[in-house]
Amino acid sequence: MILMATAGPATALLLMLALHLFFADLISPMTGLLSDYAVTDPTTETIFALGMMALAAGCVATAWSLTEPNPARTAATRVLLIVAAAGLVLGTIFPTDLSADVSTLGGEIHRWSTAVVFTSLPVAGWILTRRGPLGAVGVLARVSGAFLAAYLLSHPTSPVSALIGGEAYFGLLERVVVVLEILLVIALANAGKVAQRAVAPAQRPEHALNG
Repeated sequence: MILMATAGPATALLLMLALHLFFADLISPMTGLLSDYAVTDPTTETIFALGMMALAAGCVATAWSLTEPNPARTAATRVLLIVAAAGLVLGTIFPTDLSADVSTLGGEIHRWSTAVVFTSLPVAGWILTRRGPLGAVGVLARVSGAFLAAYLLSHPTSPVSALIGGEAYFGLLERVVVVLEILLVIALANAGKVAQRAVAPAQRPEHALNG
């Protein structure tokens, strides 16, 4: 489970990189959304789905790894990680609509599921670090939150998108947000591993500690 906490998001990152390296001619990284890969080509659909599920598995494993040493302190973060995992699963089951406007129920579910994922992960990192040193988790949570706000403002459905020329680069901002949030899950997983290592000596038999 601890290995999955890191391997899941790392796999998602590698699959995202593969989509951009081998299928660069299908979706513009500047103006196309990552979700468009799920409705463009059978191969990209499979890669995209595997990446989403790998990240979902990583979120669940990370939530489990954060149960020690203070479950009460990490409760909200763990709940948000599970919520993000559920959003990723729903977003995989229900593909997007290949347009800026939602026209189907599945597209609506996908859009809201993605919104839940994008929002819950930075909040999970912020809650965990709001009363302590930022570290990698705190920095990534706040930076990803800032880029998420910029992405939402630049999206074609935003009322200010035309004013800031968002239609020319909103896809790039989405990719930055996704990379930052994947790195945030990895940082949260590492925090869970550190916490588990810290309590491990206390769980060993007393005779083992005394040699």
